[in-house]
Amino acid sequence: MTTAKIGDMISFNREGKEHEGVVSGIRENSVMVKYGYSKAKDEPLTTIVNHKNYKITK
Repeated sequence: MTTAKIGDMISFNREGKEHEGVVSGIRENSVMVKYGYSKAKDEPLTTIVNHKNYKITK
C-alpha cells in the first residue's frame, strides 16, 4: 500500500459520506487531513484517517 505524502489529495469515508481532503500531516499509522471549512466555528475541518481507510486521488 502506498502511503500519502503531505499535500496529496485523498478520499475517505466519514459518517457514511465520502469526503476529499488534503494531507497536512503524517503519523506512523494515520494522516491528518484538512477537508473543508466550518463557517459556524470559523476554522478548518480536520480529521485523522488511518492509512488503511483512504485512497490517494491526486
